[in-house]
Amino acid sequence: MTRPFLGFGLGLRKEHYAYVLEHKPDIDWFEILTENYMVPGGKPLDYLDKIRHDYPMVMHGVSLSIGGSDPLDTNYLKHLKQLIQRVQPQWISDHLCWTGINGTNSHDLLPLPYDQDTISHIVDRVAQVQEYLGQQILLENLSSYVTYKDSAMTEWEFFNEIARRADCHILLDINNIFVSAHNHHFDPLDYINGMDSDRVMQFHLAGHSYNGEMIIDTHDHDVCDPVWSLYAKALKRFGAVSTMIERDDNIPEFPELRKELAIAEGIAHQTLSAEALRINRASASNHQHNLTGITSNHEQTA
Repeated sequence: MTRPFLGFGLGLRKEHYAYVLEHKPDIDWFEILTENYMVPGGKPLDYLDKIRHDYPMVMHGVSLSIGGSDPLDTNYLKHLKQLIQRVQPQWISDHLCWTGINGTNSHDLLPLPYDQDTISHIVDRVAQVQEYLGQQILLENLSSYVTYKDSAMTEWEFFNEIARRADCHILLDINNIFVSAHNHHFDPLDYINGMDSDRVMQFHLAGHSYNGEMIIDTHDHDVCDPVWSLYAKALKRFGAVSTMIERDDNIPEFPELRKELAIAEGIAHQTLSAEALRINRASASNHQHNLTGITSNHEQTA
């Protein structure tokens, strides 16, 4: 498979709206946090519309709760679909997790037990979401701090089976792999090498913090050297994959963050051939947000 390659992007944050509009920086694409724009109006949507005119975008959510036991939130899906129609993103993503119970949102991304019952549950819910939205979604691996005694497989085996059976794609967060590997004492390369290469559509990079012996995924520091090294190994494993940096706290000025993104670009050019980057980038120019031509005539809520 030749996956669409958008190049190198950043998370669009409100601190950078004015700079981006004024300077139109040399950047390939932006990722937006979906829930920040699921509102009827206001300045964020106005900025989004203006910036979207100049840059490709993808949408990244935190509230789908694809692994939850509550029914899928039909109101959330309705507003998600409306935002998709407005933004026309290259693709949309959320997390392989659950976020609450009995209608209460924990505002956290909570891990799942890795077993066949959970896989079947999630596959069914992904099918419902993709049918309603009329397109495939990407699911992202979490950084985790606890595990379940009843898990019967590794996280990457669990993730692969969901992606295959649900026919969805994967957003592989390199930092989250590093964090979870440290916290749960496994080799991060086992995760990288264990993933199905044809399902990975996007990479996340970010910083983290140490809390005693545990690493917390805080997105408030620069990407560290071990994560850059793991990123290079992921590029060797998967080839050209659209890459972006997340920064959610201690946010630097845009030019400083752009310099950090240049490190990712440099690693990619050192690791992959210019031809591989060019071919995959060309495929992205023809790529629509319905990744494999899934269409839907359904306009009702889920």
